Amino acid sequence: MTAFRLAIKKIGPQQWFMISALVVNGGNYLYNLLLGRLLGPEAFADAALLVTLLLVLSFVGMTFQLATTKFAVLFSGNTWTAFKNTMYKYALVFGVLASFLVLVFSKSLQTLFNTQNHWMFVAFAIAIPLYFVMSVNRGRYQGGQEFVKLSGTYQTEMWSRLLITFLLLWFLPNESGIVIAIGIGISFIFGLFPSDILETKPFSKNQLAGTELKQVLVFIGLTAGYELTQIIINNSDVLLVKHYFNDVEAGLYSSLALIGRVVYFVAWMFVMLLMPTVMQKQKDGEPTAPVLFKYVAFIGTLSATIVLACYLMPETIVGLMFGEAYLEISSLLWLYALATALFAISNIFAYYFLSLNQYAPVILSGVLGLSQVILIIFYHDSLSAVVHMQIFAMTILLAAQLLYFMLRNRKTKSESY
Repeated sequence: MTAFRLAIKKIGPQQWFMISALVVNGGNYLYNLLLGRLLGPEAFADAALLVTLLLVLSFVGMTFQLATTKFAVLFSGNTWTAFKNTMYKYALVFGVLASFLVLVFSKSLQTLFNTQNHWMFVAFAIAIPLYFVMSVNRGRYQGGQEFVKLSGTYQTEMWSRLLITFLLLWFLPNESGIVIAIGIGISFIFGLFPSDILETKPFSKNQLAGTELKQVLVFIGLTAGYELTQIIINNSDVLLVKHYFNDVEAGLYSSLALIGRVVYFVAWMFVMLLMPTVMQKQKDGEPTAPVLFKYVAFIGTLSATIVLACYLMPETIVGLMFGEAYLEISSLLWLYALATALFAISNIFAYYFLSLNQYAPVILSGVLGLSQVILIIFYHDSLSAVVHMQIFAMTILLAAQLLYFMLRNRKTKSESY
């Protein structure tokens, strides 16, 4: 027991965050797997749509989180207080606007994605402002490298969504879409803890202005552009399949996407550690490339392992996770995992450059993200064609990121001589 306590004490904040992130990813995975098994392929299509919309929301929220992370490193004193007030105000205003748009177009969304009703979009919309406020709160902890508190917000969100959703489904099994949306919304409230949000004054007169505000707005704009490409690349395939294919095929594809994206979900926790570390090293005048190499090696090794496992035993993996009803999709599993692996590695490069205020990779990601959508629109004769189009687009994206890094690195070395 004494040895166990000593081992616990030796675990640093970053290691706690890594452990917590694994638990959160595992819990989110369990959430989706239980939904897939409980609802079956046809009903799971609507549930997976809501999960995809949650991922879309998380990418938009990352704009607020990353901006707060960056300037938590750079600002201090009254400038930091003014910045916090400004970011919370922006999060609330943008959240209310986004919520209003989803409410207004809820019936159009029902038609576009062939869902059973529009009320699940209404329930989802009401919770949107909470998510953006939660994202600013997380950015404060991430920038300050308070990884224990950051871990806490993810834990409270994940566990509350898991428990509340299935408790509600127990009593209202025929209203799965609405129930899942309500569960997601309530989890955002729990995700605000821990927080000292009550001490902030988002609408006070102490707001950021002048050069600092311009610096923040430029970063928000560029980060929003990159997060938009993330939304397109990471979610457009599920949304397009939901539009072009029937509910059974859409449900099967959603299960494929969920399993294949395990690489991306794990890569996410490395990005959370990468950004503040790179920003701090740049601020201190230290080399940043070794940090990039370390995380690329981690993700590359992990990705190769997962793709190999999906290639060697696809039916076993699909059967264990979703059951026999989903085995039809197993032959595409390793291909989808490959596409996701290529995206995850290129994503590490993109966030690295974003940390260093290098924005060319954002443009590259945008172009390749749009090309993926166009390719799927023109080539969607089968689910196999959809997956192959993603592999093609992600291969080009990773090659472009590597080329940019080599050219930039060569230029930096020549300037140092």
